[in-house]
Amino acid sequence: MAEEAILRVRHCGADIFCRRAPQLCPACGLPLRGAGLAAAPIRLPSPFRHGHRQPYAFLLRPTTGTFLGGYDGKSDLHVGITNSHGVVYSYNQEGIQRAETGWEQCISIPLVQPDLFGLLQQWDKLLEEFSLGEAWLPHRYEEDDHNCYTYALAFVNSILTAQGKQQLSKGEFTEMFVIPQTKRASKYLTLHQELTAKDFYIVPLPDSQKEC
Repeated sequence: MAEEAILRVRHCGADIFCRRAPQLCPACGLPLRGAGLAAAPIRLPSPFRHGHRQPYAFLLRPTTGTFLGGYDGKSDLHVGITNSHGVVYSYNQEGIQRAETGWEQCISIPLVQPDLFGLLQQWDKLLEEFSLGEAWLPHRYEEDDHNCYTYALAFVNSILTAQGKQQLSKGEFTEMFVIPQTKRASKYLTLHQELTAKDFYIVPLPDSQKEC
């Protein structure tokens, strides 16, 4: 099922979010046609990606359900790493999982620059060999201390080490790569939830952004 678009219109010193562009401003009732460029509807880019179409990436999705299917912002997230074909490698209490479906709505963080040809060619082999390590056997799994995030970050750090780069702590990786993406996703989810309940969601602009 295709994700329903969220549109933004600017009028009356506010951002007006909606699913379908209105003829009249819901705040003042005036026609939006001819109200200037700012009043033209803009489609907001979705922060969610089809994970199996995102090679060489670090993915996050809800452990159960989907982001746009009722995620409350507090439930656990599951993470994984994709190979060059979009197969998602992840770790849970049953050991290493290799999934070709189930990650259709994710936050995706690219891990490899397109010009790193050598790494791109070796990626699948490195990921598979790493995943065969004893550290990722089912009985080693611990929900808090040795989990899917531990696995994914350990693989990222193995790549950094092979490149002669400094490893990242969980806090560093989260701060640098995960939090910016999850903040963006959180804002989008707020809009999605508001527009599930009503036709418009109006947010006043800061004074500095209002037109004179």
